[in-house]
Amino acid sequence: MISSKMTKLTQTNSVIRAMFEEGMRLAAEYGRENVFDFSLGNPNFPPPDAVGTAITDILREYPPGEIHGYMPNAGFPAVRAAVAESLNAGYGTSFGAEHIIMTSGAAGGLNVALKTLLDPGDEVAVFAPYFVEYGNYVSNYDGGLIVIPPGSPDFQPSADALEAAVTPRTKAVVINSPNNPTGIIYSKESIKRLASALERRQKAYGAPIYLISDEPYRELAYDGAEVPFVTRYYRNALVCYSWSKSLSLPGERIGYLAISPEADDAGIIAEAAAIATRVLGFVNAPSLMQLAAARCLGEKTDIAAYDANRRALHGGLTSLGFECAFPEGAFYMWVRAPGGDDRTFASDAKKHNILLVPGTSFACPGYVRIAYCVEKSTIERSMGGFARLAAEHGLKWK
Repeated sequence: MISSKMTKLTQTNSVIRAMFEEGMRLAAEYGRENVFDFSLGNPNFPPPDAVGTAITDILREYPPGEIHGYMPNAGFPAVRAAVAESLNAGYGTSFGAEHIIMTSGAAGGLNVALKTLLDPGDEVAVFAPYFVEYGNYVSNYDGGLIVIPPGSPDFQPSADALEAAVTPRTKAVVINSPNNPTGIIYSKESIKRLASALERRQKAYGAPIYLISDEPYRELAYDGAEVPFVTRYYRNALVCYSWSKSLSLPGERIGYLAISPEADDAGIIAEAAAIATRVLGFVNAPSLMQLAAARCLGEKTDIAAYDANRRALHGGLTSLGFECAFPEGAFYMWVRAPGGDDRTFASDAKKHNILLVPGTSFACPGYVRIAYCVEKSTIERSMGGFARLAAEHGLKWK
């Protein structure tokens, strides 16, 4: 028999993944061009040319044993130093190589951080809507999840709600900005208020509360929007980063965990995180991709293409009468489900071969998420189905 934890997970498998697999089935039945799969945040745009150049240069320059062999669990020292220097140059921080742990993506970094910090029964607070896997990650280490509901129509996190929700067992708070699923960027003012609230709770409880910022979409910010770097505003902060989106490399699983040099027990956390990387079975982040990422620290994917999709999708949906926020970052559109039943609406959309993810999956019913990291033609061709869907739900076209 499998474990009770895994039994539960098999019964509640990710809706996002289920919709993605449903898209593959529908594509085989109706033809890929006739299925409009907006379920999975899987970048459709190619990596920058510099990534391929870096990989081929590394393969040519390095002896195979240096490229493909083991290194310290925390990653290549030179790569960690390069990441630290890049962060310091970009954000005025003071990271050293010793504060950087190379990880198997941001998800790997989150698991390393939670493994490092949590004892059984410790709590982790998140703001709804939140990425569905956070609950599973916390459960991996026998922690408890505190879900703070949305406090405002703009989905900025509420510091008052956070301060009221944390308890003496709260060890960490996880935030995600630019946010999946809303596309909202948490403002500098919001981050400052969260920091002040956590400082008060730390003082009251006499124990650190760590702010873990999940940032795979940091570079996907539009119209010159600023994504505040949390270690500048709160000392007990950790940052989980991935090149999955910024370089369109989700399958390569490469990222890092950055531990604020000012954090309580920063050195011990870094040492324990390196050990956590090993005992979780990652052993180390992929070696070739560590070296390639270090050569591409200044590179980004073509955000103009995402921006064009953002504008085309928002304009098309709002003209059909749908209510949706204009996203500031990432590549998701958060759309209000007509009538408020997101599951029924997503089911109705599937009848038109449109695959959306219900907001219930993000602990925020009444909305659906649309991932627009697709070919622009997919958005354009989907509008006929959206028009029929809008008519079925009584929306008025503009």
